Amino acid sequence: MELELLAFDSMGVRSMATVIETKDLRLMIDPGVALAPYRYGLPPHPLEIKRLNEAWSVIEERLADCSHVIITHYHYDHHEPESAHLLVNKAVYVKHPTQSINFSQRRRAAFFLSKISEAGGSYEYADGREIKVGSTNIRVSEPVPHGTDSRLGYVVMVAVCDGEEKVLYTSDVEGPSLESQLEVILRERASTLIIDGPMTYMLGYRYSYESLERSINNLIRIIRETPVRVMILEHHLLRDLDYKRKIEPVIREAEAEGVKLLSAAEFEGKPVEMLEAHRRELYALDKELDGAGPLSG
Repeated sequence: MELELLAFDSMGVRSMATVIETKDLRLMIDPGVALAPYRYGLPPHPLEIKRLNEAWSVIEERLADCSHVIITHYHYDHHEPESAHLLVNKAVYVKHPTQSINFSQRRRAAFFLSKISEAGGSYEYADGREIKVGSTNIRVSEPVPHGTDSRLGYVVMVAVCDGEEKVLYTSDVEGPSLESQLEVILRERASTLIIDGPMTYMLGYRYSYESLERSINNLIRIIRETPVRVMILEHHLLRDLDYKRKIEPVIREAEAEGVKLLSAAEFEGKPVEMLEAHRRELYALDKELDGAGPLSG
């Protein structure tokens, strides 16, 4: 099995676009990428926009060679409705558009699925499915809340096993802090986990200290109670420059158990570039350069 992490928050964009390849298939999960409209009251920096375009080019290129696609929910960093034509002639599985879904995502789902149909493509509902392709088994979870409650809707998790290795992609669980989310992860017993970490950049505002504590305890349980050897902790967590300090107990536990705890960028051997979290500094640097004036000889 080969795992390629295409675009993630540690790479400068909001995304969890992932490719999993086995001898039977090439699967892309959540081919989408986006930027925060505002952070620190500032719009995306030009460097972020450049990175967004680069990331989408990579996703588009890799998508051409994929046989299967799974959409775990309908936020724009996980799907691209205007590029539905890229899904034609592929086996496409989508989060159910009317069940376990909030109003915003129901509208987005209807638009996206109509685009797939208009382009001549087809799709099936993913929720709770087991998909077998040769010796590869894909298990899609029942819907679980997007984050600490259901106000942002629901997501499905994706486990891929080729008979030797298993990868579990959690989608946007923001922690995980809920028992329903933890239950799926413990049940799948994957050796490699791609987990959406706690939303610590909103700590004390939209993300409670209690939720963070539950997330830390659950991540420690996962390390102790599953055969995980590689844990890629990403997405919401990598929007916080101080993320390592806030999850320090998890880092210590991973070290003690010999588990590799990585960002997506680190997994891919790339530098960690949290552009959104550095947006204020990027704009400040632009002002410094603008105010420097011409160099004198």
